[in-house]
Amino acid sequence: MKRRTLLQATAGALTFFFTSRTSAAPVEPTRPGAYAEDFNAYLKISADGRVGCFVGKTELGQGALTVLAMLVAEELELDPAQVDVLLGDTDLCPWDLPTGGSLTMWQTAPVLRGAAAEVRAVLLGMAAKALGAAAADLALKDGAIWVKAAPTRRTTFGALVQGRKMVRHLGKVKPKPLSDCTVLGRHFPRKDALAKTTGAAKYAGDLRLPGTLHACLLRPPAHGLKLASADTAAAERVPGVRIVRDGNLLAVLHPQPDTARKALALVKGTFEGTELDVDDVRIYQYLVDKAAPGQRVVSSRGDVAAGEKRAATVVEAEYRNAYESHATLEPHTSVAKWEDGRMTVWASNQSPFVFRDSVAEALKLDKDKVRIVTPFVGGGFGGKLVAPVAVEAARIARQVPGVPIQVAWNREEDLFLDGYRPAAVVKLRAGLDASRGAITFWDSTVAGVSQGEAEFTYEMQTNRYQAPAVPDLHPLKAGAWRAPNAHTNAFARECQLDALAAKAGMDPVTLRRRLANDPRLLHLLELALEAFGWEPAPGPTGRGIGVACGAWRQALVVAVAQVAVDKTTGKVQVLRFLEAVDVGLVVNPEGARQQVEGAITMCIGQALSEEIRFKGGRILDKNFDTYLLPRFSAIPRMQVVFANSGTTITQGIGEPPVVPVAAALANAVFDATGARVTHVPFTPKRVLAALKRVPAK
Repeated sequence: MKRRTLLQATAGALTFFFTSRTSAAPVEPTRPGAYAEDFNAYLKISADGRVGCFVGKTELGQGALTVLAMLVAEELELDPAQVDVLLGDTDLCPWDLPTGGSLTMWQTAPVLRGAAAEVRAVLLGMAAKALGAAAADLALKDGAIWVKAAPTRRTTFGALVQGRKMVRHLGKVKPKPLSDCTVLGRHFPRKDALAKTTGAAKYAGDLRLPGTLHACLLRPPAHGLKLASADTAAAERVPGVRIVRDGNLLAVLHPQPDTARKALALVKGTFEGTELDVDDVRIYQYLVDKAAPGQRVVSSRGDVAAGEKRAATVVEAEYRNAYESHATLEPHTSVAKWEDGRMTVWASNQSPFVFRDSVAEALKLDKDKVRIVTPFVGGGFGGKLVAPVAVEAARIARQVPGVPIQVAWNREEDLFLDGYRPAAVVKLRAGLDASRGAITFWDSTVAGVSQGEAEFTYEMQTNRYQAPAVPDLHPLKAGAWRAPNAHTNAFARECQLDALAAKAGMDPVTLRRRLANDPRLLHLLELALEAFGWEPAPGPTGRGIGVACGAWRQALVVAVAQVAVDKTTGKVQVLRFLEAVDVGLVVNPEGARQQVEGAITMCIGQALSEEIRFKGGRILDKNFDTYLLPRFSAIPRMQVVFANSGTTITQGIGEPPVVPVAAALANAVFDATGARVTHVPFTPKRVLAALKRVPAK
């Protein structure tokens, strides 16, 4: 089915995620894993001149609807309000990579902008023919094209295209130079703002198709256990209840979700299997022991032993971080319907095409028999890159043809079934030379994550990075969590640098200046110091100010934090937090600032309170009464500074700001108290323990 026909046939179902009336363009089949080469796959000009934009990304709250419209509007000389964006529908949008890893701006944005640039050139060519003038003599603005010397000789996008597919192609057309841009870098209202502030925005959990049955699934009490048998007799006596069994999946269905949940409680299940003998206290030694046989050198430079002999100052430390949940405001939710030999799934997700492929594989269907539709998504952070709930809904729906099935995890399920930020241990040994200007050796061994993003733009004479190649290292399911690996490695690296500086009697910024070999990092340090109004001094100073640097691919971030520490309770209160950020071109400054502030807020929780507690395969945290997200009272005064890089390349801003947050806070705790906190999250209990280790003066 072509996009135009499908969109017309399902217009009512699309209104909550498609921002306007623009019809869809016929999409050309694309090779799996390849961006579409035909601009018609991304852009459609309707008869009334509005521009439709189709991208296989999703709106997670990060502002993709707005920034993608801005990219198109820039090339076509439009107000972004004239661009209607549809995201994340695998039948209507061309193939794309997941919405994660800052990929929207890093990889999709250049493709979309290139498509829009080619459309502009094609439109000018069409107008030149229609108006009897050379393309170079034409101007365009707000959907109109006219002869510069005779403005009354004009036409419009809509009149030229008349809602049809454009068949002319020019190959690669260069986008506008940055000096000519009038949309990029300006603030425009978010396209989803009104819907989200009024409650009109619809999420997968809001979808109520006629005849929907709500499915509640029988879960094992612990990881490592599987369903052996189930007595469903009592549940089946509840009026309207239906039981569906597919292998180890057992679901209780009812038109009312509360009734389905109550009926599920009547099912008596027995489970079999073995839980691992480990918990949230012993996990760190477990990871080190299991990883040890598989440790291998992933990169190295020079002779570590010789470098240690040259060192005048040596610091050895172990840094840890706990398992942490994605804890998205919206738990995983999907609605699936099996009809006419096709499976349609409305799914809260970050990766429509991964979800499509996962559902197709689970049901043994061809991929073109599965459609994923993405409404608004209430947060992802890497937790919605995989498709367990979509597969669950589809497996049930396959057994109930023609009936929409909704599977909505509650908070307990969401915390139990999450793919957590991996727990990890980083062991570091490092030394400075006598002049305190060079790191003579740096020896890093990690268990739990990789050494990704561990190396940084610091000059080191000798270094060695080791990481394990061990399958099934984690006893709990682990997954991507905003800038995977980078925040773990940055926490260890930046705290270790601070410890080296303090032991050498120097301030932490001077040390970083001496080691930095990237002028962009030096520039960011200056921006951060000036904006914060901080004159660094050797710590601890009692002022409670800490600095840390981070990277995500080619993006750089410098964070400066100020904290107050209650030495009686161990509570850390964040007072100020500043980030200086260089991600290249900032397309939407206000949206980018919001992303940075959101990252800081999220990572205050990551650094100070969020931790999955478990015993064996049993998750002890079942809701936000014990899994502690940051409250409003925990949020500091925040400031964001962007470097003016003068480039048209953008790295995206979903990942970079999270990387140095925990390290900056830990270094601020040291500056306030002299105590080194090396375990994320540094809860009051851990801070008090660190305070006890501070030598008496």
